[in-house]
Amino acid sequence: MKAMILAAGRGTRVRPLTERLPKPMIPIVHKPVMTLLVEHLKRHGFDEIMVNTSFMAPEIENYFRDGNQFGVRMAYSFEGVLEDGKLVDQPIGSAGALQKIQTHSGFFDEDFLVICGDAIIDLDLAKMMAFHRSRGALATVALKKVPREELPSYGVAVLADDQRIVSFQEKPAPGTELSDLANTGIYIFSPKVFDWIPRDVVYDIGGQLLPALAAAGEAMYGIELPFEWLDIGKLPDFHAVVMRALRGEVDLGGFPGREVKPGVWAGLNVRANFDALDIKGPVYIGGSAAIEDGSVIIGPALIGANARIESGAHIESTIVLDHTRVGGFTHCVRRVVGPGFSFDPAGTVVDGGASDVDWLFADSRTRAPELDDGRRELQESLREHGYQASSQDASKSG
Repeated sequence: MKAMILAAGRGTRVRPLTERLPKPMIPIVHKPVMTLLVEHLKRHGFDEIMVNTSFMAPEIENYFRDGNQFGVRMAYSFEGVLEDGKLVDQPIGSAGALQKIQTHSGFFDEDFLVICGDAIIDLDLAKMMAFHRSRGALATVALKKVPREELPSYGVAVLADDQRIVSFQEKPAPGTELSDLANTGIYIFSPKVFDWIPRDVVYDIGGQLLPALAAAGEAMYGIELPFEWLDIGKLPDFHAVVMRALRGEVDLGGFPGREVKPGVWAGLNVRANFDALDIKGPVYIGGSAAIEDGSVIIGPALIGANARIESGAHIESTIVLDHTRVGGFTHCVRRVVGPGFSFDPAGTVVDGGASDVDWLFADSRTRAPELDDGRRELQESLREHGYQASSQDASKSG
């Protein structure tokens, strides 16, 4: 069966994570989120997969290639131009992306699935396809009930008794909701849908195509099945999903490497004396990381590949991203720490470029800064008194 993964967006709501990689490539422990999606598609018989790319397109295309290593076939539709030797992204909307592919080759010659490349799901896609075909539907939308207070973040669908979608309401203001069924961005379409998508214009599925189909009374249905839907839409979502994955609540197919202590997994070439650490699982340590004696790591926690944790650092319920150096008296609780930045689950970001905090967290590939006499005395004094500086404190240091 055929599927389309939407992967052209900039992911502005999850910056600074998307300053170095596109949103579908954000890692969930050790796998990009889109890898989990491709594996799920394969399990449900979707083995011909088109992907639209735009922002940082080579990061996606060079990773997945033709899909052979994942047991599927994949190809890409780039949305943008090459100017002065640089790729300039020019996304054309989710529906416009479908029409571009169809105009190019007529690829969508059977009922097909469309799904966003930045969500983790365990939806029974085969069951959804069977429902779609049994209704002879032009379009089928996967719906999920969400709490009323969260509805302003979603588009919601209003259903008739036969599950036909009669209208959509986009991001309703509190108290105006006509439904609690959110559009999850998972669709099945008949090829006839291309009669409704204009060519050579920016056109969106959720905001334009679906409301047009509903207004015309077309055969569009909603299906609500029990399934896990983890959308990496905002910075707090990333922290929450990784914490769940470390606790075993998201199927990653196991952790690579070996279990060096109960609940503590390490990849290749990790430098650490685990007898000299205060470490409690679940913890995953990526390959070539270095953890100095006297560090404290309390799970769930992730230490990324090539990260360096200096002696005396305290890591708890925290994600340390790849190539990150955490300074020797930094106290990180419920945070995400990256090369030159840090943020908490509420999304409050400390930018190392705007604050003088490279002595607390920085890129591990850069030379560690020399501490001036004042900071060295402060560091020694804090250590003597058993205090650890937090990244919130760091934002005040500059």
